[in-house]
Amino acid sequence: MIQPLARLPLAQDVVDDRTADREKPGFLDEIMADRATQVFLVSHGLVAVPKASRANPRLAMLPADYVADAIAQAHGAVVMFMGTHTVGGQRHHYVAVDISRSMDAAPDARHVSADNDFGTIADDSSAHKLMFAELASKRFDWCDLRDFAPAAPSLDAGLAVRAVSLGAWHASQRFCPCCASPVEPANCGWAQRCTNKADGNRLLFPRIEPAVITMVIDSHDRVLLQHNTAFRGNLYSVCAGFVEAGESLEHAVRRECEEETGVKLADVKYMGSQVWPFPASLMAGFVAYAQSEDVHVDGVEVADARWMSRDDLTAAIARDEVTLPGRAAIARYMLSQWYGKEL
Repeated sequence: MIQPLARLPLAQDVVDDRTADREKPGFLDEIMADRATQVFLVSHGLVAVPKASRANPRLAMLPADYVADAIAQAHGAVVMFMGTHTVGGQRHHYVAVDISRSMDAAPDARHVSADNDFGTIADDSSAHKLMFAELASKRFDWCDLRDFAPAAPSLDAGLAVRAVSLGAWHASQRFCPCCASPVEPANCGWAQRCTNKADGNRLLFPRIEPAVITMVIDSHDRVLLQHNTAFRGNLYSVCAGFVEAGESLEHAVRRECEEETGVKLADVKYMGSQVWPFPASLMAGFVAYAQSEDVHVDGVEVADARWMSRDDLTAAIARDEVTLPGRAAIARYMLSQWYGKEL
Protein backbone atom coordinates (compact mmCIF):
# COMPACT_ATOMS: atom_id res chain seq x y z
CA MET A 1 0.00 0.00 0.00
CA ILE A 2 1.42 3.34 -1.09
CA GLN A 3 1.51 5.81 1.81
CA PRO A 4 1.82 9.59 1.92
CA LEU A 5 5.40 10.75 1.58
CA ALA A 6 7.22 11.59 4.79
CA ARG A 7 10.39 13.68 5.12
CA LEU A 8 11.40 15.22 1.79
CA PRO A 9 14.66 17.18 1.54
CA LEU A 10 13.06 20.24 -0.03
CA ALA A 11 9.99 20.22 2.23
CA GLN A 12 11.36 20.85 5.72
CA ASP A 13 9.61 23.89 7.13
CA VAL A 14 10.36 24.16 10.85
CA VAL A 15 10.45 27.94 11.38
CA ASP A 16 7.75 30.36 12.44
CA ASP A 17 6.93 32.40 9.34
CA ARG A 18 5.74 35.45 11.29
CA THR A 19 3.76 36.49 8.24
CA ALA A 20 1.92 39.31 10.00
CA ASP A 21 5.17 40.84 11.27
CA ARG A 22 6.70 41.09 7.79
CA GLU A 23 4.40 43.99 6.91
CA LYS A 24 5.23 46.06 10.01
CA PRO A 25 7.33 49.18 9.32
CA GLY A 26 10.83 48.83 10.74
CA PHE A 27 10.46 45.12 11.52
CA LEU A 28 13.45 44.07 9.42
CA ASP A 29 15.63 46.75 11.05
CA GLU A 30 14.61 45.45 14.48
CA ILE A 31 15.46 41.88 13.47
CA MET A 32 18.85 42.88 12.09
CA ALA A 33 19.64 44.71 15.36
CA ASP A 34 18.71 41.69 17.49
CA ARG A 35 21.66 39.69 18.82
CA ALA A 36 19.59 36.53 18.35
CA THR A 37 19.60 37.03 14.56
CA GLN A 38 21.88 35.12 12.25
CA VAL A 39 22.49 35.82 8.56
CA PHE A 40 23.35 33.42 5.76
CA LEU A 41 24.11 34.10 2.11
CA VAL A 42 22.84 32.91 -1.24
CA SER A 43 24.12 33.77 -4.69
CA HIS A 44 22.88 32.63 -8.10
CA GLY A 45 20.93 29.75 -6.55
CA LEU A 46 23.83 28.55 -4.38
CA VAL A 47 24.12 28.71 -0.60
CA ALA A 48 27.23 29.67 1.37
CA VAL A 49 28.65 26.89 3.55
CA PRO A 50 31.74 26.75 5.78
CA LYS A 51 34.86 25.66 3.98
CA ALA A 52 35.53 21.90 3.85
CA SER A 53 32.02 21.09 5.10
CA ARG A 54 30.90 19.11 2.05
CA ALA A 55 30.54 15.82 3.98
CA ASN A 56 28.27 17.40 6.60
CA PRO A 57 26.96 20.58 4.99
CA ARG A 58 25.38 23.36 6.99
CA LEU A 59 24.68 27.00 6.35
CA ALA A 60 27.48 29.44 7.10
CA MET A 61 25.89 31.71 9.70
CA LEU A 62 27.02 35.24 10.54
CA PRO A 63 25.89 37.38 13.51
CA ALA A 64 23.54 40.03 12.14
CA ASP A 65 25.06 42.84 14.19
CA TYR A 66 28.48 41.96 12.76
CA VAL A 67 27.45 42.28 9.10
CA ALA A 68 24.49 44.70 9.21
CA ASP A 69 26.48 47.75 8.09
CA ALA A 70 28.26 45.83 5.33
CA ILE A 71 24.95 44.46 4.03
CA ALA A 72 23.45 47.94 3.96
CA GLN A 73 26.34 49.09 1.78
CA ALA A 74 26.32 46.06 -0.53
CA HIS A 75 24.81 47.44 -3.74
CA GLY A 76 22.11 45.17 -5.15
CA ALA A 77 21.92 42.81 -2.15
CA VAL A 78 18.40 41.59 -1.33
CA VAL A 79 17.67 41.07 2.39
CA MET A 80 14.97 38.49 3.20
CA PHE A 81 13.60 37.52 6.62
CA MET A 82 13.28 33.74 6.75
CA GLY A 83 11.59 33.23 10.11
CA THR A 84 12.09 32.49 13.80
CA HIS A 85 12.99 29.15 15.37
CA THR A 86 12.59 28.47 19.09
CA VAL A 87 14.81 25.92 20.83
CA GLY A 88 14.81 25.39 24.59
CA GLY A 89 12.85 28.57 25.08
CA GLN A 90 15.41 30.59 23.12
CA ARG A 91 14.27 32.38 19.97
CA HIS A 92 16.60 32.52 16.99
CA HIS A 93 15.90 34.69 13.95
CA TYR A 94 17.23 33.98 10.47
CA VAL A 95 17.82 36.37 7.60
CA ALA A 96 19.02 35.46 4.11
CA VAL A 97 20.92 37.90 1.91
CA ASP A 98 21.04 37.27 -1.82
CA ILE A 99 24.26 38.85 -3.09
CA SER A 100 23.94 37.71 -6.71
CA ARG A 101 23.94 41.26 -8.06
CA SER A 102 26.82 42.26 -5.81
CA MET A 103 29.21 39.60 -7.10
CA ASP A 104 30.48 39.88 -10.65
CA ALA A 105 32.31 36.58 -10.26
CA ALA A 106 29.56 34.70 -8.48
CA PRO A 107 29.20 31.00 -9.42
CA ASP A 108 26.46 29.91 -11.80
CA ALA A 109 24.32 27.07 -10.42
CA ARG A 110 23.91 25.60 -13.90
CA HIS A 111 27.59 24.80 -14.10
CA VAL A 112 28.65 24.29 -10.47
CA SER A 113 27.66 21.26 -8.42
CA ALA A 114 28.53 20.47 -4.83
CA ASP A 115 30.86 23.27 -3.91
CA ASN A 116 32.83 26.02 -5.55
CA ASP A 117 35.89 27.41 -3.80
CA PHE A 118 36.55 31.03 -4.71
CA GLY A 119 39.95 31.12 -3.05
CA THR A 120 41.73 31.03 0.27
CA ILE A 121 40.35 32.22 3.56
CA ALA A 122 40.83 35.91 4.16
CA ASP A 123 42.95 36.63 7.24
CA ASP A 124 41.28 38.55 10.03
CA SER A 125 43.56 41.58 9.71
CA SER A 126 42.40 42.33 6.16
CA ALA A 127 38.81 41.06 6.34
CA HIS A 128 37.34 44.40 7.35
CA LYS A 129 38.84 46.05 4.27
CA LEU A 130 37.02 43.77 1.85
CA MET A 131 33.66 44.64 0.37
CA PHE A 132 30.92 42.38 1.69
CA ALA A 133 30.49 40.27 -1.46
CA GLU A 134 34.23 39.85 -1.86
CA LEU A 135 34.56 38.81 1.77
CA ALA A 136 31.84 36.22 1.22
CA SER A 137 33.65 34.80 -1.79
CA LYS A 138 36.85 34.46 0.23
CA ARG A 139 35.37 33.00 3.36
CA PHE A 140 32.93 30.36 2.13
CA ASP A 141 32.37 27.50 -0.26
CA TRP A 142 29.17 27.55 -2.31
CA CYS A 143 26.83 24.58 -2.56
CA ASP A 144 24.04 23.67 -4.97
CA LEU A 145 20.70 23.18 -3.24
CA ARG A 146 20.24 19.73 -4.80
CA ASP A 147 23.37 18.53 -3.04
CA PHE A 148 22.92 20.55 0.13
CA ALA A 149 19.35 19.76 1.18
CA PRO A 150 19.48 15.92 1.39
CA ALA A 151 22.49 15.99 3.75
CA ALA A 152 21.82 19.14 5.79
CA PRO A 153 19.90 19.45 9.09
CA SER A 154 16.18 20.09 8.70
CA LEU A 155 16.41 23.70 9.83
CA ASP A 156 19.22 24.53 7.41
CA ALA A 157 17.56 22.74 4.50
CA GLY A 158 14.26 24.55 5.05
CA LEU A 159 15.95 27.93 5.32
CA ALA A 160 18.02 27.32 2.20
CA VAL A 161 14.99 26.34 0.12
CA ARG A 162 13.12 29.49 1.14
CA ALA A 163 16.11 31.71 0.39
CA VAL A 164 16.91 30.18 -3.00
CA SER A 165 13.25 30.35 -4.05
CA LEU A 166 12.84 33.99 -3.10
CA GLY A 167 16.24 34.95 -4.48
CA ALA A 168 15.42 33.45 -7.87
CA TRP A 169 12.21 35.45 -8.02
CA HIS A 170 13.90 38.73 -7.16
CA ALA A 171 16.58 38.01 -9.75
CA SER A 172 14.11 37.27 -12.55
CA GLN A 173 11.51 39.99 -11.84
CA ARG A 174 13.17 43.39 -11.68
CA PHE A 175 10.37 45.40 -13.28
CA CYS A 176 6.65 45.58 -12.70
CA PRO A 177 4.86 43.21 -15.11
CA CYS A 178 1.98 45.70 -15.39
CA CYS A 179 3.71 49.03 -16.05
CA ALA A 180 7.41 48.09 -16.45
CA SER A 181 8.58 50.40 -13.67
CA PRO A 182 11.45 49.19 -11.45
CA VAL A 183 10.47 47.25 -8.35
CA GLU A 184 11.96 47.19 -4.86
CA PRO A 185 11.78 44.51 -2.12
CA ALA A 186 8.89 44.79 0.33
CA ASN A 187 7.50 42.82 3.28
CA CYS A 188 10.97 41.72 4.39
CA GLY A 189 11.74 40.32 0.95
CA TRP A 190 8.53 38.30 0.55
CA ALA A 191 7.00 40.83 -1.86
CA GLN A 192 7.98 43.58 -4.27
CA ARG A 193 6.59 47.08 -4.54
CA CYS A 194 6.30 48.85 -7.86
CA THR A 195 7.99 52.26 -7.68
CA ASN A 196 5.39 53.89 -9.93
CA LYS A 197 3.34 56.14 -7.64
CA ALA A 198 0.95 56.94 -10.48
CA ASP A 199 0.10 53.25 -10.66
CA GLY A 200 -0.51 53.00 -6.93
CA ASN A 201 2.83 51.43 -5.97
CA ARG A 202 1.38 48.01 -6.74
CA LEU A 203 2.38 45.18 -4.34
CA LEU A 204 3.64 42.07 -6.15
CA PHE A 205 4.05 38.54 -4.83
CA PRO A 206 6.04 35.53 -6.07
CA ARG A 207 4.44 33.43 -8.77
CA ILE A 208 4.70 29.66 -8.34
CA GLU A 209 4.61 27.22 -11.26
CA PRO A 210 2.56 24.15 -10.21
CA ALA A 211 3.64 20.82 -11.66
CA VAL A 212 2.46 17.25 -11.17
CA ILE A 213 4.72 14.24 -10.86
CA THR A 214 3.15 10.80 -11.00
CA MET A 215 4.29 7.28 -10.25
CA VAL A 216 2.19 4.98 -12.47
CA ILE A 217 1.66 1.37 -11.37
CA ASP A 218 0.00 -1.40 -13.38
CA SER A 219 -2.03 -4.49 -12.35
CA HIS A 220 1.21 -6.50 -11.99
CA ASP A 221 2.62 -3.97 -9.50
CA ARG A 222 5.17 -2.76 -12.04
CA VAL A 223 6.18 0.89 -12.21
CA LEU A 224 6.32 2.93 -15.41
CA LEU A 225 9.72 4.60 -15.87
CA GLN A 226 10.54 6.96 -18.69
CA HIS A 227 13.59 8.56 -20.24
CA ASN A 228 12.87 12.08 -21.40
CA THR A 229 14.71 13.59 -24.34
CA ALA A 230 16.04 16.31 -22.04
CA PHE A 231 17.56 13.78 -19.61
CA ARG A 232 21.29 13.20 -19.65
CA GLY A 233 22.78 9.72 -19.93
CA ASN A 234 20.52 6.85 -18.90
CA LEU A 235 18.42 8.72 -16.35
CA TYR A 236 14.90 7.37 -15.92
CA SER A 237 12.16 8.89 -13.80
CA VAL A 238 8.39 9.02 -13.44
CA CYS A 239 5.89 11.09 -15.44
CA ALA A 240 5.90 14.84 -14.74
CA GLY A 241 4.64 18.04 -16.31
CA PHE A 242 3.30 21.52 -15.68
CA VAL A 243 -0.33 22.21 -14.85
CA GLU A 244 -2.10 24.18 -17.55
CA ALA A 245 -4.41 27.16 -16.99
CA GLY A 246 -7.88 26.15 -15.83
CA GLU A 247 -6.80 22.57 -15.15
CA SER A 248 -7.12 20.55 -11.95
CA LEU A 249 -4.12 18.63 -10.63
CA GLU A 250 -5.81 15.30 -11.30
CA HIS A 251 -6.63 16.26 -14.87
CA ALA A 252 -3.02 17.30 -15.41
CA VAL A 253 -1.84 13.91 -14.13
CA ARG A 254 -4.02 12.01 -16.62
CA ARG A 255 -3.27 14.36 -19.53
CA GLU A 256 0.50 14.30 -19.09
CA CYS A 257 0.69 10.52 -18.82
CA GLU A 258 -1.47 9.90 -21.87
CA GLU A 259 0.33 12.55 -23.94
CA GLU A 260 3.79 11.25 -23.14
CA THR A 261 3.29 7.47 -22.93
CA GLY A 262 -0.18 6.69 -24.26
CA VAL A 263 -1.16 5.07 -20.94
CA LYS A 264 -4.64 5.84 -19.60
CA LEU A 265 -5.07 6.09 -15.84
CA ALA A 266 -7.74 4.97 -13.40
CA ASP A 267 -7.45 6.03 -9.74
CA VAL A 268 -5.18 8.93 -8.89
CA LYS A 269 -4.10 9.48 -5.29
CA TYR A 270 -2.12 12.33 -3.74
CA MET A 271 1.18 11.45 -2.04
CA GLY A 272 2.79 14.75 -1.04
CA SER A 273 4.44 17.89 -2.37
CA GLN A 274 7.86 19.49 -2.53
CA VAL A 275 9.25 22.82 -3.60
CA TRP A 276 11.50 22.62 -6.66
CA PRO A 277 13.03 26.10 -6.92
CA PHE A 278 14.75 25.61 -10.28
CA PRO A 279 13.54 28.22 -10.70
CA ALA A 280 9.99 28.33 -9.24
CA SER A 281 8.13 25.01 -9.35
CA LEU A 282 5.99 23.27 -6.76
CA MET A 283 5.86 19.52 -7.39
CA ALA A 284 2.62 17.80 -6.36
CA GLY A 285 3.23 14.06 -6.17
CA PHE A 286 0.66 11.40 -7.07
CA VAL A 287 0.42 7.65 -7.47
CA ALA A 288 -1.86 6.49 -10.27
CA TYR A 289 -3.05 3.08 -11.41
CA ALA A 290 -3.00 2.22 -15.09
CA GLN A 291 -6.11 1.26 -17.07
CA SER A 292 -3.97 0.19 -20.02
CA GLU A 293 -0.46 -1.20 -20.32
CA ASP A 294 0.39 -0.45 -23.96
CA VAL A 295 3.14 2.15 -24.06
CA HIS A 296 3.53 4.53 -27.00
CA VAL A 297 5.98 7.34 -26.31
CA ASP A 298 5.46 10.67 -28.04
CA GLY A 299 9.06 10.82 -29.26
CA VAL A 300 9.14 14.53 -28.53
CA GLU A 301 9.31 14.83 -24.76
CA VAL A 302 9.83 11.12 -24.03
CA ALA A 303 12.33 8.94 -25.86
CA ASP A 304 11.64 5.68 -24.01
CA ALA A 305 9.25 4.31 -21.39
CA ARG A 306 9.03 0.83 -19.92
CA TRP A 307 7.26 -1.15 -17.24
CA MET A 308 9.65 -2.47 -14.61
CA SER A 309 9.22 -4.87 -11.72
CA ARG A 310 11.41 -4.54 -8.64
CA ASP A 311 13.69 -7.26 -9.97
CA ASP A 312 13.83 -5.53 -13.36
CA LEU A 313 14.86 -2.26 -11.75
CA THR A 314 17.46 -3.91 -9.52
CA ALA A 315 19.05 -5.63 -12.52
CA ALA A 316 18.92 -2.51 -14.69
CA ILE A 317 20.67 -0.43 -12.03
CA ALA A 318 23.31 -3.14 -11.52
CA ARG A 319 24.02 -3.19 -15.28
CA ASP A 320 24.19 0.64 -15.39
CA GLU A 321 21.28 0.67 -17.81
CA VAL A 322 19.24 2.93 -15.54
CA THR A 323 20.12 5.73 -13.15
CA LEU A 324 17.53 7.33 -10.90
CA PRO A 325 16.85 10.97 -9.94
CA GLY A 326 19.05 12.50 -7.23
CA ARG A 327 18.26 12.49 -3.53
CA ALA A 328 16.77 15.97 -3.60
CA ALA A 329 14.04 14.93 -6.07
CA ILE A 330 10.61 13.84 -4.91
CA ALA A 331 10.67 11.13 -7.61
CA ARG A 332 13.43 9.29 -5.75
CA TYR A 333 11.29 8.98 -2.63
CA MET A 334 8.21 7.95 -4.55
CA LEU A 335 10.13 5.13 -6.21
CA SER A 336 11.74 4.08 -2.92
CA GLN A 337 8.32 3.67 -1.34
CA TRP A 338 7.15 1.43 -4.18
CA TYR A 339 10.46 -0.49 -4.10
CA GLY A 340 10.12 -1.16 -0.39
CA LYS A 341 13.41 0.35 0.76
CA GLU A 342 15.72 3.24 0.04
CA LEU A 343 17.12 3.31 -3.47
